[in-house]
Amino acid sequence: MKRHFFLLAAAALAGPAAAQTVLTVSSWLPPTHSLSVAQKEWCDLLEKNTAAKMKCNILPRGVAPAPGTLDAVKNGLADISFTVHGYTPGRFVLTQMAELPFLGDKAEPLSVSFNRIASKHPEFNAEHQKQGVKPLAYFTHGPGIVFNTKRPITKVEDLGGLKFRVGGGMVNEISKTLGMNVTLKPAPDSYELLSSGVMDGTLFPAESTDSFKIDKIIKHATVFPGGLYNTSFVFMMNPARYDKLTADEKKAVDAISGETAARIFGKGWDVVDAKATENMQKNGVAIVRASPALVSEVTIRINRLERDWAQAAETKGGLKNAAAVLAEFRAETAKLQK
Repeated sequence: MKRHFFLLAAAALAGPAAAQTVLTVSSWLPPTHSLSVAQKEWCDLLEKNTAAKMKCNILPRGVAPAPGTLDAVKNGLADISFTVHGYTPGRFVLTQMAELPFLGDKAEPLSVSFNRIASKHPEFNAEHQKQGVKPLAYFTHGPGIVFNTKRPITKVEDLGGLKFRVGGGMVNEISKTLGMNVTLKPAPDSYELLSSGVMDGTLFPAESTDSFKIDKIIKHATVFPGGLYNTSFVFMMNPARYDKLTADEKKAVDAISGETAARIFGKGWDVVDAKATENMQKNGVAIVRASPALVSEVTIRINRLERDWAQAAETKGGLKNAAAVLAEFRAETAKLQK
């Protein structure tokens, strides 16, 4: 009887201490993908910092396909996930700033810079609140490369006549401006599209050739200084779930969000970009750096996109002096890359 009493007392004492807040976390990518790994690293850090009072339940598969992830988080199917802004066309204008050409050669400094500038201007956060999600961090992948199965790209005209998969957002506008025949499809569809010959090429960072198993399908890669494009991502949370957290729990989430999370995602991407480049070389992919003449040709054609973005950012996104914000973003990125 005495032993039973002590067990009950111990259980009563242990109850509150053992209580956990569990956040449901989803990824539309395989567990081995850099972004899934980075998300888990963030979750592990949350658990460590809270002495396991908070933890993540990382689901074995995504709660929705890639394009539906934002709405899945908005509707509470998952507490936390990430998405590509371009997968929901027409909803985000301001974040296209991070998708313009020639921004940076590494994902980590570019992601940190993107997060700093977006966090400094509340209009970025407001754009996400309007869509029903709470941004935890903004980040990007590595510099965008032109991949194809047909021929080297040495001049803009070489892009014509080839069919390319793109992910949406600013990259779609860049592609159209360069006369490319593009189709908007999520990244995970790339293997089937390229292996079947439905598409001739895709625009990706280096990492994606490994992640989506196309490293033995593609034959040519054209690399631009600073990337031909980039892709903006948001690491996000369901606002209602965040609001239910205690003050201490909110502090724990906030402490590892923002720049900390952006650095985790960006740093992980740089590692896999380097590995994928090595694998492409082993597989005989012809990697060429865009000549100054090609870079100049591209620059002339896409200059208007910066002006168009600045105008849309002000009229649709409410961002004041958007051109100055873009200049600030470029300067911050350049500083971080040194």
